[in-house]
Amino acid sequence: MPKRPSSICTTFEEEARSRGHRLVAGVDEVGRGALAGPVVAAAVILDPAAPLPAGLDDSKKLTPLQRERIAGELRRTVVCHAVGVVYPDEIDATNILIATRRAMMEALKGLRPCAEFLLIDAVQLRESPLPQQSIIHGDSVSASIAAASVLAKTFRDRLMRVYDALHPGYNFSRHVGYGTREHHEAIRLRGPCPIHRRTFRGVLPEVESEN
Repeated sequence: MPKRPSSICTTFEEEARSRGHRLVAGVDEVGRGALAGPVVAAAVILDPAAPLPAGLDDSKKLTPLQRERIAGELRRTVVCHAVGVVYPDEIDATNILIATRRAMMEALKGLRPCAEFLLIDAVQLRESPLPQQSIIHGDSVSASIAAASVLAKTFRDRLMRVYDALHPGYNFSRHVGYGTREHHEAIRLRGPCPIHRRTFRGVLPEVESEN
């Protein structure tokens, strides 16, 4: 079956620049639906003079090798990039939407130079005073958001491999904290470890959660 052509483009970035916003940042997160580990956001300002990495797309549509190759190219060619990380204890103390927006704000604070306009995947970032555009499925159409999704995903996957070594028996390097059958069985046998989100359904069976 032939691969579906990518719909990634720079139309949204070009439109923002045409309105005078020179530094346009794409923002995306990964790990929002996981049972364990942090939520990680990335913010990326692409260089309009640099070619996009071949195959750039929503990180979920790429293989691990493709993501690592593209992430390496992005780190060499973008104007700037940064990540923000919010850990399970803070997710449990608030909720995943608040934690996601906090991770996005942390990523934006790390950009040098600072962004002037934001393209965000499906989130309204009320905490930021910057002009912004929320795009449903933005990681499938906006090059900047797709780049952010790849950088966030590769960062988080590396972190989950570290956690796999620290908390053996859960196979975090394989499912990276998501609710697979294997992961649920490990929680049933071992109970949650320190990086599990205890307010999420399926981590503590007696806890009912809206997450």
